Amino acid sequence: MMQVLEPGPQTTVQDAGRFGQLRFGIPPSGAIDRFAFVVANRLVGNREDAAVLECTLVGPTLVFESACTVAVTGAEMPVRRNGAEASRWATLRVQPGDVLKLGTARAGLRAYIAVSGGIDVPPVLGSRSTYLRGKLGGLSGRALQKADRLGVLPGAEVRAWRLALRALPTYPAEVSVRVVLGPQHERFTAEGIEQFLLGTYVMLPQSDRMGARLSGPRIGHARGHDIVSDGIALGAVQVPGDGQPIVLLNDRQSTGGYTKAATVCSFDIGRVGQLRPGQRLHFEAVTIGEAHAMLRASAHAMAQLPQEAIE
Repeated sequence: MMQVLEPGPQTTVQDAGRFGQLRFGIPPSGAIDRFAFVVANRLVGNREDAAVLECTLVGPTLVFESACTVAVTGAEMPVRRNGAEASRWATLRVQPGDVLKLGTARAGLRAYIAVSGGIDVPPVLGSRSTYLRGKLGGLSGRALQKADRLGVLPGAEVRAWRLALRALPTYPAEVSVRVVLGPQHERFTAEGIEQFLLGTYVMLPQSDRMGARLSGPRIGHARGHDIVSDGIALGAVQVPGDGQPIVLLNDRQSTGGYTKAATVCSFDIGRVGQLRPGQRLHFEAVTIGEAHAMLRASAHAMAQLPQEAIE
């Protein structure tokens, strides 16, 4: 078990996601930054889909009631174990009574805490992920609160290692993400699509796990912004009547009736999810073939992540 001394503004239990439920209006949820999520689980010897804690902007303070292995990845939140600075992107051993504290992110927005064995909360519809709007999964369907206690599943002993420095991601204040145009890009003017691809968009504070709301050059519609509702894919760039794009994320609605100019490639979703309000985003169009090649390259890189042993 571990106890929450301070929860942070929004710390939730997330795993790889809740699949097969969109037809009932229930989104997949799950960790937004898949790279950081997977690496955190690998560092502690878990399955890659094990439940972790996803922390937003400021991390929690936890006290552990038994010995286990933990890892912190994602946003650059300073980590302290019993008051002493501890490593990120590395295997950490904790003993009964140890206190782990994550501070305010210096860069990036979301960090991940994995514990050997995985967070033990009851699965709901096949997943331990928290869906905040639906009050579903995780710990009673909500963010963590002070004095909460979380169980941990049995974990295996693992060797201590860290991700090699050359493989560590960065979290700049301005990023470019790849998109495939469509499915309704023909419903926008040529000038609107040009503005979309050449413009700079700013992340708004109204953004959340459902969608990244952006402000920037207006994307003009050619034949109105409403369509017959259809399915919403992860990363769909929805453009309502005001011409301002919304990148729909893990807690998105299952269907929607606004035109969609493009879809962010899955391997770039984490880059969107790590942007903070006020930071900037550009869109770069690629073909479906190019997107498939980039996805294969991303999967290969994940399989070959360089490691360094910790003495």
